[in-house]
Amino acid sequence: MKLNILFINDVHGYIAPHPELFYNESGEVVETAGGYAHIAGFVEQVRKENPNTLFFDGGDSLHGTKPVVDSGGKVMVPILNALKLDALVGHWDFAYGPDVLKEIDSQLNFPVLGCNVFSEDGSNFMQPTALFEKENFKIGVIGICSMIVDKVMPTEMSKGLKFTSGLDEIPEHIKDLKAKGSDMIILLSHNGFPQDVELLQKVEGIDICLSAHTHNRIYTPIEINGARIVQCGCHGAFIGNFTIEVEDKEIKYYDYELVRVNASLPINPEMDAMVQDILKPYTKMRTVPIGTTSKILHRYSTTNSTMDELLLRAIASSTDTEIAFSNGWRYGAPIPKGNITEDHLYNIAPMNPPVSTVELTGGEIKEMLEENLERSFSCNPLGQMGGYVKRCSGLQINLRIENPKGHRIQEIYYKGRHIDFEKTYKVSFVTTQGVASKYGKNRKKYDKNAVEAMKDYLKKNPNFTPSNDGNYRLI
Repeated sequence: MKLNILFINDVHGYIAPHPELFYNESGEVVETAGGYAHIAGFVEQVRKENPNTLFFDGGDSLHGTKPVVDSGGKVMVPILNALKLDALVGHWDFAYGPDVLKEIDSQLNFPVLGCNVFSEDGSNFMQPTALFEKENFKIGVIGICSMIVDKVMPTEMSKGLKFTSGLDEIPEHIKDLKAKGSDMIILLSHNGFPQDVELLQKVEGIDICLSAHTHNRIYTPIEINGARIVQCGCHGAFIGNFTIEVEDKEIKYYDYELVRVNASLPINPEMDAMVQDILKPYTKMRTVPIGTTSKILHRYSTTNSTMDELLLRAIASSTDTEIAFSNGWRYGAPIPKGNITEDHLYNIAPMNPPVSTVELTGGEIKEMLEENLERSFSCNPLGQMGGYVKRCSGLQINLRIENPKGHRIQEIYYKGRHIDFEKTYKVSFVTTQGVASKYGKNRKKYDKNAVEAMKDYLKKNPNFTPSNDGNYRLI
């Protein structure tokens, strides 16, 4: 028997083809990629060739672009059902609160899995596993939602819930699925590539790990403790395709391709019509220019981000501050050289949070940044939480990422001089991921939101040019 296992992850609401960042010998290039119509067309083609096909989604599917956020994720229900997925896990999918995710789960024709998500009474909030059968060959699937939802995300996302790493739960679920006759175990995880590698090193019995969250483009499966782990970038730019030969209930052969989703793939016309219908009310904001950029704006770098430089300059300008912070979000398709539209701004900050200010001492700024660097570069993968390094403007931070916890920052410059750890600085930020509530005093929320701040900034500065040097320098 031939078995196909298809996989997408971290689409982040990019339902249509969009600009995506790629790399060649000359550096960064932007090409059009993604779109559920092409994904659906490819999946339909594979299923026609092989009815023994399973299709999984690694999560971050219900959030990320304005049409999806405006609907509280619900606009994705018919799309995901039309894809005929077999299971989903989540992270930003909790953005509208656990009750909304439960409601969406009830409308989907497949389960949202999460063996590591528990209600206050200790019961499973979500279905932990699923069991599939193809020609008498049984495939057990264990789902893990992102362990960080109740640790570093906005509190409303995890109200009444507890999230674990899954380390304690997974061995018991493997045992249970094998007792039910599973011939293959798949781990569908949104914990991230480093975390999944750590888990696979400690847990026996997993055959395939479909990893998500960290947006890695893994072209060839990596073998860890007998398991093959893959991840498919982000924004629907890729779809993973395992082809597995099974004989006498034993896996004899694996083949894998990371397929680029672009115009070379067939289009499913029904899905295309569904997507165009969703986007129709947003035509003006997707097409009318409100500014320009002289360089590609993106946030695909671990430390510095030209895209977030626009956000930070705007919120600093709107509050008359010189230092600004935002979270190191991974999602958000790049903005090519040329026109900037309002839609681009919502891709930068889809939840459109209010702009805020707070007073921080220089010592608090260093402590906050060291905490964030540890969450980004912890030697223990399970200690790595969040996205990329916290974005900032108005400061120059020289750091050594190989240094131990609390000692990575060598120098912080403000206006050409070392920051004064005793002095208080008024800074601007968006969301508690930008500046956690435990830091600072005199916190003030402004009437202006992030998108409005960026629009106002582009009215005053219509031709945006990011700086050549980032605010973090590795030394």
